[in-house]
Amino acid sequence: MIDKKLYDMPHGTDNAWCPACGNFPILTIVKTALAELGKVPEEVVITSGIGQAAKTPHYLRVNYFNGLHGRALAPAIATKIASPKLTVIAESGDGDTYGEGGNHFLHTIRRNPDITNIVHNNMIYGLTKGQASPTSEQGLVTPLQPGGVIVEPFNPIAVAISLGATFVARAYAGNIPQAVAIVKQAIEHKGYALVDIFQPCVVFNKQNTYQWFMEHTYLLDEAHDATDQAAAWKIGMDQERLALGIIYRETGRPTYESLVREGDDMLLHRNRDDGKVRALVDSYVKK
Repeated sequence: MIDKKLYDMPHGTDNAWCPACGNFPILTIVKTALAELGKVPEEVVITSGIGQAAKTPHYLRVNYFNGLHGRALAPAIATKIASPKLTVIAESGDGDTYGEGGNHFLHTIRRNPDITNIVHNNMIYGLTKGQASPTSEQGLVTPLQPGGVIVEPFNPIAVAISLGATFVARAYAGNIPQAVAIVKQAIEHKGYALVDIFQPCVVFNKQNTYQWFMEHTYLLDEAHDATDQAAAWKIGMDQERLALGIIYRETGRPTYESLVREGDDMLLHRNRDDGKVRALVDSYVKK
């Protein structure tokens, strides 16, 4: 265990989040989990897309790649292939991950890279002022859906389990100790680990509040068998009582990066000759 203050940015760093935003406890959750695992900032990489949640690595002293909307997972996989010893976390919101990034979400599950995917799920697009996201509840009134959302929400838990994700969990930003325990296990899991974290948007989503999440969620008890895929899927399909905890876990499946051919052919393992590289670059430059 290390001091989580190692992850703090310099005092006075600007923060774009609203007061009481659910992103703040998730920031604490990530810092605490990494510190308790003894991970130093130099060995951690966080990738993100676009959105308020995607700004999280801006407020952590880690290596990070803040990329395009919906594209947090691609650089995470690339980073893990290039440097397998790094701890890699892809962190973005429900819109970025399940909307614009939905195609990458599906195929990342299929590939099973050894990365942790933390999704800030506030059931709304916060950065772009409150339109419905893929996880918005049917009937939710927003500035762009004044008559209410007409379609049912995307169910990331059930989808991930049905596609064979090897670690699927859900947490709540208002329960920091449980969320820290879940994120720690997700990081230690060998394979793709999805942690969907419920959080309120205190400005644009007046329906799914801190109180709402407390009333509609429950903690999985110790009797739950997380290795039972059918039982896990049934729990994931329940949209009335929303389970918190590790819903499904599978061990032993090869990770994507372990299937990539290793050896002298990997760029990571080659001895680079800077002189030859410069000569090659110069050969393409018109003089």
